[in-house]
Amino acid sequence: MGRTLTEKILEEHLVDGEVETGEEVGIEVDQVIAHDLTGTMAWLQFEALGLDEVQVDVAGQHCDHQTYQPDFKVSDDHRFLRSAAGTYGAYFARPGTGILHQVHKENFTAPGKTLLGADSHTPTAGGLGCLGIGTGGLDVATAMGGAPYYLDVPEVVNVRLEGELPEWSTAKDVILELLRRFSVKAGVGKVFEYTGPGVESLSAHERTVITNMGTELGATTSIFPSDERTAEFFERLGRPEDYVELQPDEDAEYDDELVVDLSEIEPLIARPSMPDNVVPVREVAGTDTDQVLVGSCTNGAYEDILPVAKMLDGREVAKRVETIVAPGSKQASEMLARNGFTAELMAAGVSVSEATCGACIGAGHVPASDSVSVRTFNRNFEGRSGMEDDAVYLCSPEVAAATALTGEITDPRDLDLDVDAPGFEMPDSYIGTSEADLIMPDEAVDDELVKGPNIDEVPLKDPLGADLTGSALLKMPDNITTDHVIPATQEVSVYRSNVPKLSEFTLKRVDETFAARAMDADGGFLVAGENYGQGSSREHAALCPMYLGIHAVFAQSFARIHKSNLINFGLLPLTIDEATYERIDQGDDIEIVDDAVEAVEGGREALTIRVNDDWEATARLDANERERELLAAGGKLPHTRQQFADAAGEGA
Repeated sequence: MGRTLTEKILEEHLVDGEVETGEEVGIEVDQVIAHDLTGTMAWLQFEALGLDEVQVDVAGQHCDHQTYQPDFKVSDDHRFLRSAAGTYGAYFARPGTGILHQVHKENFTAPGKTLLGADSHTPTAGGLGCLGIGTGGLDVATAMGGAPYYLDVPEVVNVRLEGELPEWSTAKDVILELLRRFSVKAGVGKVFEYTGPGVESLSAHERTVITNMGTELGATTSIFPSDERTAEFFERLGRPEDYVELQPDEDAEYDDELVVDLSEIEPLIARPSMPDNVVPVREVAGTDTDQVLVGSCTNGAYEDILPVAKMLDGREVAKRVETIVAPGSKQASEMLARNGFTAELMAAGVSVSEATCGACIGAGHVPASDSVSVRTFNRNFEGRSGMEDDAVYLCSPEVAAATALTGEITDPRDLDLDVDAPGFEMPDSYIGTSEADLIMPDEAVDDELVKGPNIDEVPLKDPLGADLTGSALLKMPDNITTDHVIPATQEVSVYRSNVPKLSEFTLKRVDETFAARAMDADGGFLVAGENYGQGSSREHAALCPMYLGIHAVFAQSFARIHKSNLINFGLLPLTIDEATYERIDQGDDIEIVDDAVEAVEGGREALTIRVNDDWEATARLDANERERELLAAGGKLPHTRQQFADAAGEGA
């Protein structure tokens, strides 16, 4: 039986288990990345493990989310991250260098490698044939220490591409089409592996656009083969030595297959407030628009901004529209400037921003009240923009440019301005741009950690207790995101290195009283509907509830990364059925009847819960033996620290 590309890379990196769908495997990690909202805690955890230097081939630390450094706390975080990179042997990308996925793609991503990132859009690397997986910072910290990364072998879905994209249709529309067909939950437990004759028609960059936003399907990752188009990209990057050809076997067997005819793709747009709320642009055409933003890790490369510059050349954006371009990297900014396109954008009335993630998380360019914002980003969760009652649409750069010109959502095919389709164009070479902002390990400025006053210690949870009781402190609906649990907005994110303070914001967007009530309670539970914890990989969405004394989360289903983060911090992710969810009310007293330690360590799946001493139900713990060891120990950090200490003792 032939192997898929996913299976080949997993088998090449296998250190524990067997590559069979649904089975847990441990894999060797080649590269890791983190940014300034996830990296501080990851390095504090790495320090807590007592290790001297990173053990992976490439470790990258980026400062891309809070580039504008609104106060000393952020500047202190960036200084700490530079010191951690220098102390432990990682490269450091200074604030303004660009978004981690774009910068890593330009410099280090390579076919056949495994990349673990403390950010959910790490699958961007899959466009270059790299197995990129997003996860929590603690998983990154332990991987940097040389520990394998564990995951359940996903189902591999063959997305067969046929035909070629017509004029005005883009790679962004391809992934929007998949979201339109399916949902933000469709990819849970799956890898989307792209094959077929249509693959050859897509450049390496266009492929990374698709794999980046495959995260919004809930997928573990997405991946394309490494072929002549990949080789061409590495040649232009000046890294031809990193190219290797990688293809699935001709007789590879997949768990499922989807067929997408690229020739039938039309310009699409995701309406507020979910990435899967997708319709043809013409269905919402004419919607007055107040803000247009071009950028993000999805569409912030030179190749994404060039069509916008061409469409705006010699024209002006509508007077009612605030238009911002935020390149994905300083390399993209420099190329645009050297080729004259920055001047053209400015002449058209566009504000050109620093290379940053900021607006995507509500840390800049927050839309006005009662306004419409059209963005080339990957997420439009309610309130993520920094405005609670927002109306954010997601689209391609071409649709964004057409909208900026007219002042209303516009399908570029319907522009009455004699604008030619810009098409897709790659530069002849990326070589020659500055690398001054990338500090390599042998150029390190620091050799010891530098901690500002806002940087606190990593809180540790005690081992699991036998008796777990408390009230249902909060009941939530379906699709609660990690943005709901811990927002990424500027006023909150400045405390990512200070868990006691950050915890005060926990679930504030759902219930402003939650954190205070949780602190006053002697332990308690969260109750949620389906797909709890979707969205960003931020482990603080598990770490802060742990700090507040939450024992477990009862949910109808969990998003993959968040479930892993809950286990990593010693919180039980317990699945309940719809009838139990409907019956539990906020404030109910809940008791896990079983001895929790005995149940977890004994491998029991079904646990009995008693509510208000009145009725009982079953909650299920879907966790393997390794995960149960973590839960019993109080989480991955105390468990791994003990393992490393034991190994050091044996070595002595």
